[in-house]
Formats: sequence, structure tokens, C-alpha cells
Amino acid sequence: MLKYTVVGAGLFGSVFAFEAAKAGHQVRVIDKRNHVAGNIYTKQIEGIQFHQYGAHIFHTSNEEIWDYVNQFAEFNRYTNSPIANYRDEIYNLPFNMNTFNKLWGVISPLEAKVKIDEQRAILNGRSPENLEEQAISLVGTDIYEKLIKNYTEKQWGRSCTELPPFIIKRLPVRFTYDNNYFNDKYQGIPIGGYTQIVEKMLDHSKIEVNLNVDFFENRKELEDDADKIVYTGMIDQFFDYTLGTLEYRSLKFETEILDIDNFQGNAVVNYTDSENKFTRIIEHKHFEFGTQPKTIITKEYPEDWEKGEEPYYPVNDMKNNDLYGQYKNMAKENSKYIFGGRLGMYKYFDMDKVIFEALKTAKVELRLK
Repeated sequence: MLKYTVVGAGLFGSVFAFEAAKAGHQVRVIDKRNHVAGNIYTKQIEGIQFHQYGAHIFHTSNEEIWDYVNQFAEFNRYTNSPIANYRDEIYNLPFNMNTFNKLWGVISPLEAKVKIDEQRAILNGRSPENLEEQAISLVGTDIYEKLIKNYTEKQWGRSCTELPPFIIKRLPVRFTYDNNYFNDKYQGIPIGGYTQIVEKMLDHSKIEVNLNVDFFENRKELEDDADKIVYTGMIDQFFDYTLGTLEYRSLKFETEILDIDNFQGNAVVNYTDSENKFTRIIEHKHFEFGTQPKTIITKEYPEDWEKGEEPYYPVNDMKNNDLYGQYKNMAKENSKYIFGGRLGMYKYFDMDKVIFEALKTAKVELRLK
């Protein structure tokens, strides 16, 4: 009999499987897709590593996690420096002195702070009650109107006045001429893509991988065949939506292969107007400084999630978090199962945080030192 069955060959499930196998346990990993690596899956097209489920940039300040992931791949020096396109006006992200200079012509941090203070005065000192007010309190009205409002409303499918302020509380604002989006010490893209990382994790004599396997169609057999199951799918689906359905945002991707060597000059360009219904265009080759004669671009269109579609972003407002809390309590009563990952924990995770959570779970479960 298997010790563990892991439902989902994404990052959380694969890290757990790798740690369990190292500890001497027999593990089966299943996934309903025809490939491993979940949403970080990449494949080569026209010599370019193509991020099939949207851009993923690894970044962390945790040296232990950085060392851990580097045992599976060599990372390049890619630095995330996205730009915003507002009706063909180009601005640097995150909001920094380059942004402020382009917008207002200011040169010094003091001038920029004075300008923002003038604009945030519209709030009359009151605490922000929604995302719109939170954004204005951080960067003023000009940046909110040009670079936040439409992008955010496209992303979440609702007005900024209807969104909670916490969504944008960590908005990076810098009074330096620094276009590096992340503050983390370590950052990069694995040379040769992300899929290799998960493939190496699962390439172990004690791990069996079965693809194109739907957990819910084979549930009883899988439960009978393992001591414990690590479940990384949707927690509300696991309980057959008994208490209600959690909300997610989904994405639609439109990808083109172009017979030119450079389409937009940057890996990530956000479109912050209301006219374009996509939120951003990814040009994949720039993640690895590619020089191929062709290029691949992907437009990302956020959309409402419905059952049967891929859930990407949990909608972590009060209503959904309360519902998740009820499902979490139900999950605690089922000792055969371990729930983890973005869908099992109803939380959007950066990749380093997924690895951290998986290692923490493995340490407790496997009684590792």
C-alpha cells in the first residue's frame, strides 16, 4: 500500500512528494492535466521558453528557499521591470521617480512627495474605505486614474469603489530611480524553463507519476490505495460545494507567434486603459534575453470564473474568507487528508511561499528535523 498519494503535480504537491520520497516513503502523484508543473509549466516553442499559464518570475528573500530551488535549475539574472502602457504613454513600474518625472516633470523625491500630498488631500484625512481611496492615499489621483483604476477593474471585474482596500496596501511606491519591481534579495528565471524543476523533483525511484487522472473520477480507489492523501485542488470542490462555492477570477490567454525578433522590448507590459480588454502582454523571449528570429506574445484577459474553468486568483474578500474558514474546519476533521497549495488553502501564493508552505507541511507530517 502506498504511503502517500499527492493530488496535483504543481509546486506544492511536487515538493511534498520529493521530501516524502527522500524520507523513504512510496508516493504516487496524479494530475488531471497531461503534464506536470501545474501553472508554472513551460515548454519550448521556436527555441523560446513559453509560459503557458502566464508569466512566473521567481523572487525571494529567503536564502534557504533560494538554495532549495537552485538544486533543480540554474537561474539567470532576470530582474522584473514591467512597464505600463496608458493610451500609448509609457510609464515605469513600480511607481518610482521615473514614473513621477514622466507624469509631472518633477526631479527630486521632495517634489514628488509634495505632488502626491496635494492630490491625496482630496480624502480630507479619512481612512480609506475601499481600493480607490487606498490607492489615492498612497499615490494620489493622477497615478490612480492612469495606472491603477482601469487595470484593477479589468483584473477583478468590479469597480474599485467596491473592492476592499487591503488588495492594494502593499503597492510598491519608491522615491528612487529604481525600476526593479521586487525588493527581494534573490530573483531570476530558471534557464530552460520551470518544468525541469518539477520533473527533477519527481524523478525519484519512490515516486510514481500518473497524468490525465481525475481525482474525483477515481476517488474511492485512490483513497483505498494510500495511507494519506495530499490534496492541492479546490477545497470547496472537495466537499462538493456543500457550504457554497468560493469565488475565483480566471484568465483567458491569446498567444501569437510573430515573424519579428522583438515586439514590445520588454517581457511584461501592463495595459492600464479601459479600451483594451486585456490587462497585459507577455513577450516570453525577454525572460531569458532571447535573440531568436521570431517572438511569442500572450495577451491576458481576466474573466469571471465558472465551474469547469481554471481558477487562478482567489477572491479573498470577507465573504469568501469566511466561507473558506468553514471549509478549513471541515478539512481538519478528515485525518486522511492534507490540504495545501493555492487552491487547497484558498490563497494566492508567490512561488517561494508555496515551497515554504510545502516544506513546512512535509516537516510536520514526516517529522523531519
